Amino acid sequence: MSRTRPLILVSNDDGFRADGILALTESLQRVGRVVVVAPDDEQSASSHSLTLHRPLRVHRQGEGVFSVNGTPTDCITLAVHTILGRRPDLIVSGINRGANLCDDVHYSGTVSAAVEGALMGIPSIAVSLVAYGEDFPYYATASGFAARLSRRVMKERLPLGFVLNVNVPNLPESKVRGHEFTRLGKRDFGDVIVEKIDPRGRKYYWIAGNERRFRNVPGSDGNALKARKVAITPLQVDLTHYPLLESMRGWKL
Repeated sequence: MSRTRPLILVSNDDGFRADGILALTESLQRVGRVVVVAPDDEQSASSHSLTLHRPLRVHRQGEGVFSVNGTPTDCITLAVHTILGRRPDLIVSGINRGANLCDDVHYSGTVSAAVEGALMGIPSIAVSLVAYGEDFPYYATASGFAARLSRRVMKERLPLGFVLNVNVPNLPESKVRGHEFTRLGKRDFGDVIVEKIDPRGRKYYWIAGNERRFRNVPGSDGNALKARKVAITPLQVDLTHYPLLESMRGWKL
């Protein structure tokens, strides 16, 4: 009797046409049956937002590919509860073009899609390639690693409520120096707000910052990337700090 292939849900925050999700889908098809449910267009830095004040629409874009006029979290919610017909064995979000590490994880739509899966009790991975606008993106490096990690995760099973956040150096696979299990690091962004003047003399602002500077934090994702290693960081969905909780129970208010 043949064993049913695992069902893998793929999403992202760059849109269903993005090169990263196409590379990821192709690679994961060797691991299981892949269904893509991703935003119509780019939703970068959308964090864990849900669309509550307008209707969502799902469009079938091809065999096993659906687009949603909403956020990455919307996509996961609709996929699991409506589109797929059964719970997926794994959720993989990405491949994002650009890092999602250090403080980025609080803003990232890529990571939030995986977190939504973890909230539902589904093993979930977020994958990002540390490539920037002027760089040639080595998606094959990231997609190959994502496929190997996906096999391992489905074999080992993640504890409930955890996500693996993966950042891959933008290098040919032969130049990547292995992988490292890491903690979140810290970025130095420099000038976060850029002030400009429009042609009518009115001020406007861009939220900016130098994305490439990392603090030297031993064992961190930033340090692993600087060493040309893949950084794999386990993130927990439960944000409670239990030691502080215990100490606060003795407060007199």
